[in-house]
Amino acid sequence: MEVVTIKEVAPDDRPEIVMKTLFNETVTEGAKAVLGVVSIPPGARIPLHGTGSHEEDEYAVVTKGSIVTMSGGKEYEITSGQATFIPKGEEHWAYNKGTTDCEIIWTLVKR
Repeated sequence: MEVVTIKEVAPDDRPEIVMKTLFNETVTEGAKAVLGVVSIPPGARIPLHGTGSHEEDEYAVVTKGSIVTMSGGKEYEITSGQATFIPKGEEHWAYNKGTTDCEIIWTLVKR
């Protein structure tokens, strides 16, 4: 299992975001799936500034807490038990404005 700790220096020294990759395999010729979990503490934002994107479709389920996210130029608040889909190449960010950690199970799928 790959564990990545995201710690970008911020003026208020925000807490670390821990992201774990649980599965990273080529499913069929040219298709790949990556499955992981992330815990985003209160006040943390991914990425710290601006937006991010990737060449895979992203599917995610919030399992604890809530998150404010922007995707496709629109902001959403996603809470525990809700899921999201972000198409490949779409710029997005996520911010935990709550008071508890937000836990998310995510999957990246490249076809």
